[in-house]
Amino acid sequence: MPLSDHEQRLLEQMERALAADDPKLASALRGVDLRTRQRRRALIAAVVFVLGVALLFTSVIVFTNNVGLQIGVSVVGFLVMLVSAYYVATSLRQMPAAGEMPKGVIPIKGRGRRGGGGSARQKRHGNFMSRMEERWRRRRESGGL
Repeated sequence: MPLSDHEQRLLEQMERALAADDPKLASALRGVDLRTRQRRRALIAAVVFVLGVALLFTSVIVFTNNVGLQIGVSVVGFLVMLVSAYYVATSLRQMPAAGEMPKGVIPIKGRGRRGGGGSARQKRHGNFMSRMEERWRRRRESGGL
């Protein structure tokens, strides 16, 4: 369901306020999502793993006459597989769950474990967001959507 013009203006106003308050956070939020980055890293590592398997089997098939070269290329293929499997495992382990806040991001006051006092800018931002959430909650309860 598309947003109304009023909601669209409110959203743009909130985005401008966020960019004015904390430009570094705003640029980070506009960037690539951590989940997407970890998923891409795991996918690339999985492709490299398959290439390592292909290298391993190719060395066994192609270098049948030269055992030294066969063993050397097979070891390289195995090491490629090992390193790429490590990257797949770490990427999947570091990937935040859907809707979960990435590590290092401090939640707004009143949310999560680390909420609490903060700078005046954080308090203003927290109050602004809490007002917006309260308005949204009232609008949904009154059937305004």
